[in-house]
Amino acid sequence: MQHDIVHYAKTRHTVKAYDTSKKISNENIEKVKELLRFSASSTNAQPWHFLMISTEEGKQRVAKANESMFPFNNPSILAASHVVIFCSRLTIEDDHLSKVLEQEEIDGRFTADPTFKDKMDQGRKFFINIHKHDLKDVQHWMDKQVYLNVGAFLLGVSTLGIDATPMEGIDIKSIDQEFGLREKGYTSLVAVTLGYHDPEKDYNANLPKSRLPYDYILSEI
Repeated sequence: MQHDIVHYAKTRHTVKAYDTSKKISNENIEKVKELLRFSASSTNAQPWHFLMISTEEGKQRVAKANESMFPFNNPSILAASHVVIFCSRLTIEDDHLSKVLEQEEIDGRFTADPTFKDKMDQGRKFFINIHKHDLKDVQHWMDKQVYLNVGAFLLGVSTLGIDATPMEGIDIKSIDQEFGLREKGYTSLVAVTLGYHDPEKDYNANLPKSRLPYDYILSEI
């Protein structure tokens, strides 16, 4: 049965208990990866990295790093089919921007107008330098791009029939240490567990969706 996107926005929910016997198929995991890769980001800067964890050993490492501060999230981490750790870059330097630009060229974005490559490079650096030098919030700006990805990801996986739980309740410092993220130029921000909910234990699945009304959140002009 086909549904429009609003159906998934209204029916997806944050899972509180996973069915440990159900795993996401390899075919759907490839689609999950595509969702991560093709998310929007400001100026197409893509200042992110992802850890996709499916092994029991990997999930145990996440849970161990999380035990001190957020142990209440560990049951979902251990029971889920997969765990995705969303990471932000610690810096956004010319080497990364060059990789983005060259990939855009490989993908044919400058075929119609070769001069657009230089314009794109300069335009992207213009906006990034505003955050680096004027607003001095470039780390926060990069983090916001990662959160754009998280939002699209949650809706996207729901269209595949995959349940998810976004978690800011992760011990960022410990997870960074466990996986050597900062040495690689990244820091963790948020985890999303993926799988299929346990209908007998996932109390959140049976609760009605609750959102503020239009007359409070929306002004039409």
